Amino acid sequence: MEKTLKKKKFTILGISIWEILAYFIIYSIAGYIIETLFALVRYGVLESRQSFLYGPFCSIYGVGAVIMIIFLQYFEKNRITLFAGGFIIGSITEYLVSLIGELILHVKWWDYSAMPLNINGRICFYYSIFWGILAIFLMRVIHPKVRNLMAFIIKKMSNHLIKPTIAFITIFMAIDCLVSAYAIQLFIIRTVAENDINVANKEKFIEINDKLYDNEFRGKLIDTVFSDKKMVTTYPNLTVQQVDGTIVFLKDYYPEIKSYLFRFSDYIYSNAKNPT
Repeated sequence: MEKTLKKKKFTILGISIWEILAYFIIYSIAGYIIETLFALVRYGVLESRQSFLYGPFCSIYGVGAVIMIIFLQYFEKNRITLFAGGFIIGSITEYLVSLIGELILHVKWWDYSAMPLNINGRICFYYSIFWGILAIFLMRVIHPKVRNLMAFIIKKMSNHLIKPTIAFITIFMAIDCLVSAYAIQLFIIRTVAENDINVANKEKFIEINDKLYDNEFRGKLIDTVFSDKKMVTTYPNLTVQQVDGTIVFLKDYYPEIKSYLFRFSDYIYSNAKNPT
């Protein structure tokens, strides 16, 4: 890695803060691409898999990759230690991300309750094994190529542009994250209030929604900037948990809105109905 990213003024366990930020950006974008392709292949649907409203980022991949890279350097003795490190570090990261999402946003990003050997539905043995395997591929196959890519980009860019570019994208992602968190909260509150979804503290949700919309201009602004269509198409898998424990998809309350850009089953049905 070039010296531009290797300065030791600000480091985390020996890794430059600029290098960490660059990894976070690259892996967040890569995660978005991977998740989109996975949904297309696995479910035959092209839909949003982004974490934020306005950027092609899947931040869980960025966060996970950065944490793995920082801590797995202590497990690189062999593949067995890498697997063990990935199993432990990946599981802890996944659990904390799930917990924070529920405590702050009141949202379940995923739920493994129906899978064996799970802990509070946040992590399960099956996916923990996946984290272990991923750690081996990350540190032995993927990350070396990412480092080479970064070295190539640094070589082609002026030294004066590298840090400002990383800083600009990081600031954009931070703002995008805050705006997205606010928008998700508003969307959940609006959907719960308008559809009388029986979540915990439902009355509080309704009260907040009434206050938000008691001002006509503010209500129109919210509905325009964070419209139902924008939220459903950006977060098609957003869910909330009802008092009885049932998990419901918010998109189900907006059947008139397509939550995807393309679905193979629609294409096949259309061709079968209208053969050429």
